[in-house]
Amino acid sequence: MLNMNINSALITGSGRGMGRAIALRLAQEHIPVIINDLDKRLGEETQKLIQDSGGICSLKIGDAADEDFVDDMVENSVSEYGSVDILVNNAGVLRPTPIVDITLAEWEFVIKGNLTSTFLCTKKVIPAMKKNNWGRIINFSSTAGKNISTVGGAHYTAAKAAILGLTRHTAKEVARFGITVNALCPGLINTEMVRATISDELVAQYANSFPIQRLGEPDEVADLVMFLASDKASYITGASLDINGGDLMI
Repeated sequence: MLNMNINSALITGSGRGMGRAIALRLAQEHIPVIINDLDKRLGEETQKLIQDSGGICSLKIGDAADEDFVDDMVENSVSEYGSVDILVNNAGVLRPTPIVDITLAEWEFVIKGNLTSTFLCTKKVIPAMKKNNWGRIINFSSTAGKNISTVGGAHYTAAKAAILGLTRHTAKEVARFGITVNALCPGLINTEMVRATISDELVAQYANSFPIQRLGEPDEVADLVMFLASDKASYITGASLDINGGDLMI
């Protein structure tokens, strides 16, 4: 059961894939949704899907790893809705480059797109959540954060591992304010980003190697986000929840 006093939810990287599925799922619960993406066309597509289904949403096009943009996005959202009560740090980038071929520029790009974006958005929403003595922050790590990436490079693995540490530390700092902070660790999910990175043949090989022999679906991830955002998860914080079809069991 979701808290009835939720004013809004911000989902970064919600133009497609898991972010879009999460935004649609939250909107179905009559929660005003703030869509964020770098791609204006994709963001507008998500916005239209929500509005066509009777949901309330606003669109913030920009880089969740840019401090000035994040400051404006959160401040405008708080001004519009009163508070941002749920933050889903879904934005991320993936590159499959072998470590010997990773340039410093690409390293910084991947770290920034995954880890820095999570840090900046988390930092910015906490003051408003403190005022309400309630909040849900849900970070996206990966099986890569606990092992190594299935398709990404060393920079992706490093960023996703760091997100787990950021999750634990933040959870401990803000628990006394009624804010929970948790991480999801998806395995190979059937998203456009995965499909654009590896061939269909390789996708099939990976899927057949999992105990549950298929890719996960974005809607399944959205259901797990809904649980963490609900009052049913009020005693869970600093945790990492796996959703990987048994690919990684620890």
